[in-house]
Amino acid sequence: MTDVRPDVSTALSGSTAAGTASRLSPRQRYVQCLSPAGLHRVAYTEWGDPHNPRVIVCVHGLTRSGRDFDRFAAAMSATHRVVCPDVVGRGLSSWLENPNFYAVPQYAADMVTLIARLEVETVDWFGTSMGGLIGMALAGLKDSPIHKLLLNDVGPHIEPDALTRIAGYLGKPTRFATQQEGIEHAALLAESFGPLTADEWREINTPLLHERDGAWQFRYDPRIAQPFAAMTPEMAAAGEAALWKSFAAIEGPVLVVRGAQSDLLSHETVARMVEVGRNVSSVEIDGVGHAPAFLAPGQIAIARRFFTGESVDAS
Repeated sequence: MTDVRPDVSTALSGSTAAGTASRLSPRQRYVQCLSPAGLHRVAYTEWGDPHNPRVIVCVHGLTRSGRDFDRFAAAMSATHRVVCPDVVGRGLSSWLENPNFYAVPQYAADMVTLIARLEVETVDWFGTSMGGLIGMALAGLKDSPIHKLLLNDVGPHIEPDALTRIAGYLGKPTRFATQQEGIEHAALLAESFGPLTADEWREINTPLLHERDGAWQFRYDPRIAQPFAAMTPEMAAAGEAALWKSFAAIEGPVLVVRGAQSDLLSHETVARMVEVGRNVSSVEIDGVGHAPAFLAPGQIAIARRFFTGESVDAS
């Protein structure tokens, strides 16, 4: 009788190869969320073992997408399950029926729904700019699911010059004859991310664009500018006070990363965050502004050391 059992080494090799391919390729998924105006879908990419209880949720900046974290997610996927949502109104996620809900409370509620979908008790959080604001709001709540929190170039206080810069482009109609024109325009808007190569800009900016009505356009809903434009000084002050209160209540470890040339997060704000927080450390990255892109191996290593419990420094 012929032995038809598979060779064990071959089977294991094939399994390992399949597992590695799965780990290094993102899985595109969606979760249904609720706003006062109705239901919407939040898209997310997931890396690593889908059953791994060690989860990092990576949340992007104001007009960006979850694909900004592809390199970091791939680097961490051997040890963690990495989940990178497109915040509602961005990327592959739905647009809200009522743009007035494009604000941190709605975003935080969506993230609670997403975390429930992941079926884990706690997650670590990597938030860039707006993603950090959402993380602070959520991490400061009683019984928050967030354990470790990395804040990439953001704090409770945002410098007025940065708000003016953002207002100058947010929601403005833009149409490009080619995809490459859109990639280059997005690179100009984000030039303070650092000295990225043309290939790196293409890598992180391509997911921001789609072809529609004979032209290339940004995927994000331009109406996200409406709540931003409607913000009064009194509303801004109240929001900042709420964020400082939330930040002071965060119990888990917090790492504040600042781009050395940032116009959004000042040295003074970082110093206050270290002072009022319970377990806060900080690191500054030379040669970049708002916000470090975390594409370079040295930047990825900073985040890796924080999430894996190793010491953190900028070297």
